[in-house]
Amino acid sequence: MSQEKGFGLLKGKKGIIFGALDERSIAWRIALACKREGADFVLTNAPVALRLGTLNALGEETNAPIIPCDVTSEEDVEALMNKTKEELGSIDFILHAVGMSPNVRKKKDYKELNYNWFQQTLDISAISLHKVLRYADKSGILNNGASVVALSYIGAQRIFSKYSDMNDAKALLESIARNYGSRLADRGIRVNTVSQAPTKTSAGSGIKGFDSMYTFAEKIAPLGNPTADECADYCVTLFSDLTRKVTMQNLYHDGGFVTSGISEEMIDGLVKLYADEE
Repeated sequence: MSQEKGFGLLKGKKGIIFGALDERSIAWRIALACKREGADFVLTNAPVALRLGTLNALGEETNAPIIPCDVTSEEDVEALMNKTKEELGSIDFILHAVGMSPNVRKKKDYKELNYNWFQQTLDISAISLHKVLRYADKSGILNNGASVVALSYIGAQRIFSKYSDMNDAKALLESIARNYGSRLADRGIRVNTVSQAPTKTSAGSGIKGFDSMYTFAEKIAPLGNPTADECADYCVTLFSDLTRKVTMQNLYHDGGFVTSGISEEMIDGLVKLYADEE
């Protein structure tokens, strides 16, 4: 649906979108979907990501200003909120699509984590959400009834060995969303996480064993893995007024993977694979 005519679900709404890198990234697809539905927004990413990615093209396509922000820096996050207020005034939604693990990138075994890198993983991938919410609230930029969505993964609940310390980071991210959500609810502000299935993005391709994780989920999920564009459509509904009473939730967008055991196709495949052992 992301390339089709919208329904005006976000008409008049304004926001901040963190984490778009290139046209394959989920945040990029969410930005396009939000624009389709009538929203205006600021795009932001780390300075190094701006150099490596192609965010300027998205900014031009969506007529969105780009403001660099290192989410590990309180000063940067606070400055982002102030600059956004200058550009848009108050806002109605925030997308947090930020995550990175030096340990995963360097293929460190979980039992041999570099703890400085581990702290970076938590700071970038989870604690950054706390900073974003803190300074958005402090600056007074969030309208009553605003919606904040952070992208997560089922590694927060289940162990996927190749995901390593990002399993921990996503668990912390979801906890922060619940905690802060309870503290902003008196203003009708919603804070949720979306647990997206493995998705073929630039970030996903950096995880060792990602193709196996993708195939595993695809074979088990009754509806198959949702695409980045399908995730974008789902996030639009969470930014819209249609979900005013949904908050502090971890919402699975995974084609039914989370509640499935094993598919008949996988059972048949395993029987053939281990037939010689019977």
